[in-house]
Amino acid sequence: MTLFARLGFAARGLVYIIIGWLALDVALHGGETTDNQGALGTLADAPLGHVLLSFCAVGFAGYAVWRLTEAVIDPERRSRTVKGQFERLGYGLSGVSHIMLATAAGKIALAQASREHGSPGDESAQGWSAWLLEQPGGVFMLILVGVLLLIVAIAQALKAYKARFDDLSGDVPAPDYVRWIGRIGYAARALVFSLIGWFIISAALNHDPDRAGGLGEALRQLRAQDEGTLILSVVACGLGLFGLFSLIEARYRRMKVVTPQFLR
Repeated sequence: MTLFARLGFAARGLVYIIIGWLALDVALHGGETTDNQGALGTLADAPLGHVLLSFCAVGFAGYAVWRLTEAVIDPERRSRTVKGQFERLGYGLSGVSHIMLATAAGKIALAQASREHGSPGDESAQGWSAWLLEQPGGVFMLILVGVLLLIVAIAQALKAYKARFDDLSGDVPAPDYVRWIGRIGYAARALVFSLIGWFIISAALNHDPDRAGGLGEALRQLRAQDEGTLILSVVACGLGLFGLFSLIEARYRRMKVVTPQFLR
């Protein structure tokens, strides 16, 4: 189980480093922003790209198993508090999203899917937003999704502000430079999640699924602002640092696994 988790952290780190690098290139030279699936598409053209994609597929699958396990059987005993219960809900959503990433990486690695570039996640967000809006109570449900994303963004921002990272410390506190890497990375991620959440809420309030968007749309909006080059460059570096922090987690994160009562 812990090996699955470490592979997942490593795969996530690799993809975020690519996203950060590509976003920085867009900020400085123009072009099209990308998201997680688009970053996977760029790996197919890299040396040993299919090997890297296979690693990502296994890693994301492992990460999904870890997150879903945390959500369902709570091996780290987080559900004793309201905060822990919300964390378990977030882990469940993370597990589902990483199953999708694992599937996408596996299909590209096996040449069973086209090499996605750009931001396929934006089209996906618009597609399921349109479907949800057609359902009874769809506007409310879509707003709820957006609010949940804003809550995730707040949680990421608090993690950046506090920079405790207790899961890395063990008996010895994490070095200051590692804490700053994590702090900047989580701050960039908080900004992106808040934008995505607002896109979803805007789509619901205006009954217009085209207003929904994912990571790629968030980066495009940052580039379109006054001083957009500077803003996107900073966020791109932050996302790259989040990827580096994920690699650090892959090696040094403590896995506080407790055997569930029903398995004893």
